Amino acid sequence: MSEHVVVTQWQLRPGEAFTAGKYSRRHEWHFDSGQVIAASPSPSVVRAPYSDATCVDPEEAFVASIASCHLLTFLYLASKRRHTVLRYAARAVGKVSKNARGVPWVSRVEMHPEIEFEGQAPSNSELEQLHHDAHAQCFIANSVKTEIVVLSAAHAEA
Repeated sequence: MSEHVVVTQWQLRPGEAFTAGKYSRRHEWHFDSGQVIAASPSPSVVRAPYSDATCVDPEEAFVASIASCHLLTFLYLASKRRHTVLRYAARAVGKVSKNARGVPWVSRVEMHPEIEFEGQAPSNSELEQLHHDAHAQCFIANSVKTEIVVLSAAHAEA
């Protein structure tokens, strides 16, 4: 199949006290495409100034990868079923809770898609089936134990 490489890179900055926990957690994600993304833990996890709210945090990236995979799989399936999608936007919300051992984890991702179709939009049952099939075929959804749900499937015709 395929392989995906990401290099994470962090470096201690001058004057930081590593063993005292007083160091920046800001780091970079280097993707094989050449993209570099500034990353940091969420300020809700690590307080400022040791985190940077302007960066992407790992939980956000996790939620984004689930939502992106669902979107891409949905578009693929819609095209195969001869539905022309003009616009797809989804608000995805990751819910963090504690597992049985008390460790926080992203236990649920809720997606709220708004989809615009050209011409006749699929029926509500067809749309529900498209989302079900997209979830079943999404690489990321098949890779995680997080509950992933599509809560609304609003759509419009152009």
